[in-house]
Amino acid sequence: MAPVDPHSFTDSTHPFATHISLSLYFNFPSSTIHSSALLTLPSPHSGPISLDARSLAISSVLDPQTLTPLPFSLSPNSDPIKGQNLTITLSNQSSFLITFSTSPSSSALQWLSPPQTFNKTLPFVYTQCQSIHARSVFPCQDTPAARICYSARLNLPRQLSAVMSAAHIDRRPPILGEGLSSCDEALWCAEDRVVEEFAMEQPIPPYLFAFAVGEINYREVGPRTRVYAESVPAVLDAAAKEFAGTEEMIRQGERLFGPYEWGRFDLLVLPPSFPYGGMENPRMVFLTPTVIRGDASGAQVVAHELAHSWTGNLITNKTNEDFWLNEGFTTYAERRIVEVVQGEDRAALNIGIGWRGLNEDMERFHDNMEFTKLKTRQEGVDPDDIYSHVPYEKGFQFLWRIERQICRPAFDEFLKKYIATFKFQSIDTEMFLDFLKANVPGIEKEIDLDVWIHGTGIPPDALEPVSTIYTKIVSLATEFKLGRMPREDEVAEWRGQEWELYLENLPKGIESSQVAALDARYRLSECKDWEVKVAFLQLAISSGCREYFVEVEKTLKEVGRMKYLRPLYTALAQATGNDEAKILAKRVFMEARECYHPIAQGVVETILSKHL
Repeated sequence: MAPVDPHSFTDSTHPFATHISLSLYFNFPSSTIHSSALLTLPSPHSGPISLDARSLAISSVLDPQTLTPLPFSLSPNSDPIKGQNLTITLSNQSSFLITFSTSPSSSALQWLSPPQTFNKTLPFVYTQCQSIHARSVFPCQDTPAARICYSARLNLPRQLSAVMSAAHIDRRPPILGEGLSSCDEALWCAEDRVVEEFAMEQPIPPYLFAFAVGEINYREVGPRTRVYAESVPAVLDAAAKEFAGTEEMIRQGERLFGPYEWGRFDLLVLPPSFPYGGMENPRMVFLTPTVIRGDASGAQVVAHELAHSWTGNLITNKTNEDFWLNEGFTTYAERRIVEVVQGEDRAALNIGIGWRGLNEDMERFHDNMEFTKLKTRQEGVDPDDIYSHVPYEKGFQFLWRIERQICRPAFDEFLKKYIATFKFQSIDTEMFLDFLKANVPGIEKEIDLDVWIHGTGIPPDALEPVSTIYTKIVSLATEFKLGRMPREDEVAEWRGQEWELYLENLPKGIESSQVAALDARYRLSECKDWEVKVAFLQLAISSGCREYFVEVEKTLKEVGRMKYLRPLYTALAQATGNDEAKILAKRVFMEARECYHPIAQGVVETILSKHL
């Protein structure tokens, strides 16, 4: 056996499926989905084929032509990272049908009861399949090296609706005979059920498979964009206002990187438990409600997810060991879009915040510098455990270094050619380097590519951003240690990003009285921008300000975004000589755990087990 990916059972000698046809019956009372999956291969195959599965109950594997059973086995022990190996034996078949059910413990699915939603009246369920969680929704070759097209029939209660990372085909009554799965036809065709059909005709890696089911409505914000959310007018209206400039970003992205290949670019604002800022699912980007800030600055998250339409979705890293190919390129592309749409100062602030985050993660991984490399070794490593700024910001710095070397116009041409050459493919770092050296002759003599790709830490030719506003904010942060708080006239035009950069650059060891004085003047603990609020609360915890523990607890119970959970739980768990903080971390997690997505639950559990 020759695995193609350290996180998958997929064998390099087996063919990749090219299409999956899914029928999904949503059972909200049991938090399960009864399903069938018809997998199609490029040609008939004889012998074993391995699929990834996690927390799935496999009912049968059939020849779809004759409905005769095919031999299969599911490894009895579940690997803590990869899950289980589903091995199917084929005899010159080009397709096979699996019937199965998901588990309430599916790592990709979060089932929300009505009180956990915005509207408080109907349940909700959504997926988060990145990095290796698609296997807990359906059996598949769950590696980004595999690209599939798919169709899906979602059978759900009539009062709900569905969205997917695919084109919507129809909403109609169920049809007898179409619901071959581990649920019976009477359930599939019940009068209170409806079927929503979708199709994704472009090949995507499995981690980009996505759906959400709930009481969902939308607002039109552009010729290619709708904003979806639960049917709460205040949320929908605020989201539509925040993301009104999306079409302009799409146009600028096309100018910079070539045609937008996915048809629509719709946005779904999920309930607060969504563990990421955004997820770049093609045609239907998922967003946390925390990016709705009321000043359009949340559109920068949209710019990042949009940029993935070229770098990540169109060209994909072959394994998570090459994750920087997705996120480094996308961070670079995002900042180019922001620079055009919102100005150079705003892009410089983004780079500055990223620079600070990169340096913090260098400290985080000081005991395991492997994960400060761009190309990493991840055998036996859960990619969720090492998620960091490194592939984003070190990857950005690498591409920015190449741009400085060959000048922007030449780099723009290189990017367009790169995207056109590898679109709808999954590649690794070596393929990129070969392409770079072939198209920029002599680049390896000007830039030490090996240091950038395989070296630990931050290379000496990385660049801290230089701009008037960035330098001013960092200077003001340095002066705070000396007792000088920024004057109101100096911060009068600051928005969330300026405050975030200021707080993240404050010197270590600030007295609790200084933190309290800063908050007394500027009320940062009450800020409606979550980036600012969490940065301030993290500072308050580290300086020993116990009076903010009530606000910390409230924050940890209101949102499930890992960008906020990780630093706050880490700060509480690492609070030196502060048993109250450690007790608070344990208690709040115990009380809030069920409101977090399973991925976020695992991240917090890792933090607490490491430090407590």
